Amino acid sequence: MSNIFGLHTFAIAPVWDLARIEPQIEKLKEYGIGLMEIPLLRPSEIDTRAARAFAGRHGVELVPSLGLPSTIDVVDHPQDGLDFLEPAFRVCAEIGGFGLAGVTYGTIGKTTGRAPTQSEIDGVCRFLERAAKGARAHGIRLGIEPCNRYETHLINTGKDAARIVERIGADNIFIHLDTYHMHIEEESFASGFEAAAPFLGYIHVSEANRGVPGSGMLNWTACMKAIAEIGYGGPITLESMNHVDADIAGGLAVWRPVAERPDDVIEVGLPFLRDAAKAAGLALG
Repeated sequence: MSNIFGLHTFAIAPVWDLARIEPQIEKLKEYGIGLMEIPLLRPSEIDTRAARAFAGRHGVELVPSLGLPSTIDVVDHPQDGLDFLEPAFRVCAEIGGFGLAGVTYGTIGKTTGRAPTQSEIDGVCRFLERAAKGARAHGIRLGIEPCNRYETHLINTGKDAARIVERIGADNIFIHLDTYHMHIEEESFASGFEAAAPFLGYIHVSEANRGVPGSGMLNWTACMKAIAEIGYGGPITLESMNHVDADIAGGLAVWRPVAERPDDVIEVGLPFLRDAAKAAGLALG
């Protein structure tokens, strides 16, 4: 059995732009890529018919992801968040995606700098319960991605996310872990993946410097071993901030190139990840 190997659009383009992406897809498939992640910064901009046709032509899966805009507070004004997610759910369904991944519960880069209050956690849970129902109406699943403490104070670890999923009890909510955030927040990759395992549905593999996998301080041996040990069989997607849309760059604190040679993210990073996975008993692509 193999895990489908994905690539976030930001590795090759700042937005979902088929004129820029399609000329590269056959080369990406040679590296084992079978899934492309679409950033839904502005859901209305996605031509879903064109995207689905692209996926059909090239035999790849599509998975959208997002972080909520800075103007939305799901605790105090949950309807604003639900109104934003509704067209995102529609995009997911129309392109044939299994679900919506990302920071669906908050804004990337928006934090109080303190631990979440009980009222905040309660509000997030109420919002996600309603959001899960909205996703279900479109036949899709809803992901929640824990992020590091500098990007959100609401959900930081696999254990945090698991507690929220358990509390909500919706069977169409999944956890989306990201090795970049785990490298900062978890005691170990093993403990983070184990805590999230019952609900884990999507993984971002991202270097500690957001650049070329293998070029930073992330312990890839421990990471891949932990994924293999929980028996995870879902998508594993490289997320590199090689090209980032201006609307999200500030929240991600990306203001300089993450790779001296941008092409290395693909040409060096993808083979590195496949080799690291293979050494742990995983097959990517």
